[in-house]
Amino acid sequence: MQKAAVFVDVQNIYYTTKHTFSRSFNYRHFWQSIANDYEIVNAFAYAIDRGDAQQQKFQSALRHIGFDVKLKPFIQRSDGSAKGDWDVGITIDILEVAPHVDTIILLSGDGDFDRLLTKTRQQYSCKTIVFGVRNLTANSLINASSEFVTIDEQWLL
Repeated sequence: MQKAAVFVDVQNIYYTTKHTFSRSFNYRHFWQSIANDYEIVNAFAYAIDRGDAQQQKFQSALRHIGFDVKLKPFIQRSDGSAKGDWDVGITIDILEVAPHVDTIILLSGDGDFDRLLTKTRQQYSCKTIVFGVRNLTANSLINASSEFVTIDEQWLL
């Protein structure tokens, strides 16, 4: 069985599924589906910590499923905008894990990861699978992946 590492851009998946379907992603179903085909050696879920009880419950559920949840504090800027993306953290972790797995599975629609997936495939010969909401996933990310899986009704709660 091939070894895989999973990387979830939680905010991206939350907002794209809510926007498109008004529903949430089913992480347990996702895990069970992936575990049928791969030995999951690492699974990271990257989230923003606002300190609210519902988010903490969700983060506990992710841990129970098998994810290592990485949190970054939510930062509200004085101009009203917010900061809290994990692009650099996800990138570093993928580059550290890629030499030790056969497949990288990324849940995100963020086109900023396109060069990362290209480099991962070329340098480490990893298969790269992207899960994303089709109409909210950057074409550059889809094109950079070995395989794109559309998040649709089957992947939702």
